[in-house]
Amino acid sequence: MLEIRDLNIEFHDHSVPETVVYDFDLSMKEGDIVGIVGESGSGKTMSALALCGLLARHDMEKRGQILFEGKELLTCSRQEMRTLQGKEISIIFQEPMTSLNPVKTIGWQVEESLRLHTDLSKEERRERALWALREAELAEPEKVYEQYPHELSGGMRQRVMIAAAIVCQPKILVADEPTTALDVTIQAQIIQLLLKLNKEQKTAILFISHDLSLVRRLCRRVVVMQNGYIVEQGDVEEIFRSPREKYTKRLIASIPSCDRKKTERDYSGAPEIFRAENIAAGYSASAGLFGKGGGKEVLKGISFSMKKGEILGLVGESGCGKSTLARILVGLKKDYRGSLTGAADKVGMVFQDPYGSLNPAKSVGWILEEPLRLRGGISGADRRRLVLEMLQKVGLEESIAGRYPRQLSGGQRQRVCIGLALMSGPEVLVADEAVSALDVTIQAQILKLLLKLRDEMGLAILFISHDLRVVYQICDRVMIMQNGEIVEEGTPRKIYFEHSHPYTAQLLEASGVLG
Repeated sequence: MLEIRDLNIEFHDHSVPETVVYDFDLSMKEGDIVGIVGESGSGKTMSALALCGLLARHDMEKRGQILFEGKELLTCSRQEMRTLQGKEISIIFQEPMTSLNPVKTIGWQVEESLRLHTDLSKEERRERALWALREAELAEPEKVYEQYPHELSGGMRQRVMIAAAIVCQPKILVADEPTTALDVTIQAQIIQLLLKLNKEQKTAILFISHDLSLVRRLCRRVVVMQNGYIVEQGDVEEIFRSPREKYTKRLIASIPSCDRKKTERDYSGAPEIFRAENIAAGYSASAGLFGKGGGKEVLKGISFSMKKGEILGLVGESGCGKSTLARILVGLKKDYRGSLTGAADKVGMVFQDPYGSLNPAKSVGWILEEPLRLRGGISGADRRRLVLEMLQKVGLEESIAGRYPRQLSGGQRQRVCIGLALMSGPEVLVADEAVSALDVTIQAQILKLLLKLRDEMGLAILFISHDLRVVYQICDRVMIMQNGEIVEEGTPRKIYFEHSHPYTAQLLEASGVLG
């Protein structure tokens, strides 16, 4: 059905041409599920966008062949390509909130391909869109049809993207990091949904991800890419069990494991550095204040403490209150009940999206200096010296100070974010999904950096994540949160292998970490 031969993609938007994909080959039959894995910048997404006809037609050169049922896609006219886009070849993007039109209803957006590719009446389009929403396993499809993207949860928005992609029953579905920002239970549901579509409609799926464990659960074949080249491809189990190439071995070795022999530190003698007691908070539809306007209670009396140098994991589904708790701890949400004592005024935060949390118009040096400028009493020369020391501490070269966030890789940006959080000298660091958007090798580097900083500075770290493998690897203690309450707490070994709460068991099963 699909044959890609010797695909080369070269950008011409710099003074020197830059090749991003070299000699890419791929074949797919009806019903195939093929995964593409590799680090950021390896060429995964570029190869997929070329297949979907979504690469710009200027400032780049594309060579090779992309044959879909014998039709050449690389050189066909724009008009010909449009007859296939959304009808025969569809794509699901990583971030549904930015891929969906905020001012159009869900029904209008799901029907878009039908308006372009069919002569169906308005009522027939509505019925077809409702069918797609049901196929995507959205509860109350008639209600969702009338809603807007901001009224839906992240998991629901991703299902809408899938519904829009399958409404014309395409032969190939390209899924570009479709589960990266989703928690483990929603992630598992999306994977099951893709498998169902593959089985029932014989849809071929090209699945792009940096989550190797997810690729192993979904795909039958896998393509490993590095620096624009395919370094290895074949049966997924064969490659995971006995990879031939050094790079593939390094990727697989970077997957965090859940080993019962994990060494657990004893913090019984360590001084308590932070305590939260009976923290309750919520939001109202009107003022966003707790207890006003008939709002929703998000946190229901959370109590916990942290010891010096301890890494405490906080795990739970989207909407359970993790990020609300983080906002309270760092002072971004003032309206709450309960008390914070200890290092409550010395808390730094590392956010999930480094690009969104760094000022794009300022250099890295300026950004890192900002907390010192706000504190006052430090000369310009001393501020610059402290910035260079911090860059060294987080493993970055001094020259990075003169660059802008857009000139850095994802891993470099996250290191800058960690440095920024540490500039004010916190005793507690809140890491809110700080590694979820990073590929496995960069993720391993950032985790190693956090452990190094913990040891050097005695930092206590609250590590919020939906990745249970990472939590097991880095944390000394784990709290499981559900519906604004801590339902279980203990050491990683206790939580993962001797848990007592059914919700903990549900999370572990959905993530596949123990199986």
